[in-house]
Amino acid sequence: MCWEAMELESRNYKFGSMFIAQLERLGDFANFCGYTFLWLLWRRPNWSVLSHSLYTIGVLSLPVVMLTGMFIGMVLAVQTYSQFKAIGMEAVLGGVISFSLVRELGPVLAATMLAGRVGSSIAAEIGTMRVTEQIEALASLGTSPIHHLVVPRFLASLFLIPALTVIADFMGVFGGAIYCTKVLGIDEHFYWEHGKNLVGPFDVFAGMFKSIFFGGIIAMISCHQGFRCDNGAEGVGKAATQSFVLSFVAILFIDLVLGIFIDRMQSMLGFMPGNIGGSS
Repeated sequence: MCWEAMELESRNYKFGSMFIAQLERLGDFANFCGYTFLWLLWRRPNWSVLSHSLYTIGVLSLPVVMLTGMFIGMVLAVQTYSQFKAIGMEAVLGGVISFSLVRELGPVLAATMLAGRVGSSIAAEIGTMRVTEQIEALASLGTSPIHHLVVPRFLASLFLIPALTVIADFMGVFGGAIYCTKVLGIDEHFYWEHGKNLVGPFDVFAGMFKSIFFGGIIAMISCHQGFRCDNGAEGVGKAATQSFVLSFVAILFIDLVLGIFIDRMQSMLGFMPGNIGGSS
């Protein structure tokens, strides 16, 4: 009994230590975000660093976002065609695909691609600077590492992910339309008519609104992981991996919270969803 009690006490101690460690990491992340917002309000970022971040985060992400959006639109067409055809409603695929992409899949997939391509790169880049003591060198020269490294990347992610989301939506709708009309033989007029009836301006705004939060959290998590990475190549690799995993989890959590909020706002403001049967 004494040994069992000691083992139970040891497990409780380990669990408590892990819980406290997670709280400390959460507090450190909140503190990191606070300093970032203070520097964002206090001083404008360096234009050369900001322009480079805009190019690497926005322009270089275009190919993967466009391809992902187009293929997702085609996959939606393949997966839903047989079910809608069985009930004689294959013509409404235009509305279903467009609504799914604009309201949900477009923002989430664009953010996921950004977390994988950009977030991991940011974490690895800043982590390498941490390991090689370049961040300490910046601080010794009187330059704030957060202002110089974090603020430009945060602004670039915040401002550009809505544009990337719109591009992903467009390519997804285009890919779904090509597959439905050219391969499945759905009439183009009915495809676009149902898409226009089901998707409204509020749905486009909702998707872009979500994407702003996605971009911000990706940048903050990635930069924080880079600043707090362990020494050595293993630490840099771990920071890049954790950056993507934590960003993806955060994207899904924020998507859930914002989805509930947007649905309630839609009901309060009276923006009724379109009719899948074709009439608004």
